[in-house]
Amino acid sequence: MNEHYRFVNTPLPYPYSAMEPYIDEKTMWLHHSRHLQAYIDNLNNTLSKYPALRNWTLEELIMNTASLPEDIRTAVAHNSGGVFNHQFYFSNLANPAQQQPFGTLNEAIRNRFRNYASFQAQFKEAALSVFGSGYAWLVVNAFGELDIMTTGNQDTPLPLGLSPILNIDVWEHAYYLKHYNVRADYIDDWFHVVNWNNANKNYMRKTEMAASGSSSLAAPSKPYALHFQTR
Repeated sequence: MNEHYRFVNTPLPYPYSAMEPYIDEKTMWLHHSRHLQAYIDNLNNTLSKYPALRNWTLEELIMNTASLPEDIRTAVAHNSGGVFNHQFYFSNLANPAQQQPFGTLNEAIRNRFRNYASFQAQFKEAALSVFGSGYAWLVVNAFGELDIMTTGNQDTPLPLGLSPILNIDVWEHAYYLKHYNVRADYIDDWFHVVNWNNANKNYMRKTEMAASGSSSLAAPSKPYALHFQTR
């Protein structure tokens, strides 16, 4: 995924069949080439009317939707979140995958949730609790601790000051072809394809940034008080 407008739906780093038998090939293809593509197209179409926003990164758009022109605020929030959430979800899948976390993230999970089995149970409960469509997340909070949280629709943890480590998409399009309406079975299968290597890198990067006092959520280079004009 490129950083600025026009956003492009880059190929996944694995074939659509790579998550078989846990996530089926057709679901992966539809999820990436149709659902994610729709959010990218909608975001590009929305931003095309506002040249001043074209240098803003995806995170900048997500973090600052309240400062955007009212006529595009909802569209940018929904579609930028859709792009970020899907991109993050796909980046944290792997098959074959280690069946448990390791390294620094494993230590943090044990400290916070007692053990991996307890974490699994709590994360699954959170994912099942999402009413309708949304995501469950493993995040680092403002105190540098791990938390489990959920978001509805295409909301993200970023505006809450939370750093995502891992997420599961529980929109029905993520699992319905294989698992029908049985979300619990999809969640159980998803645990088999969690890319713990990437999740561990996410965690180490976030904790290193917190220790240095830096953040990836940089403010746009132009002030929000500027007067946006359509072309």
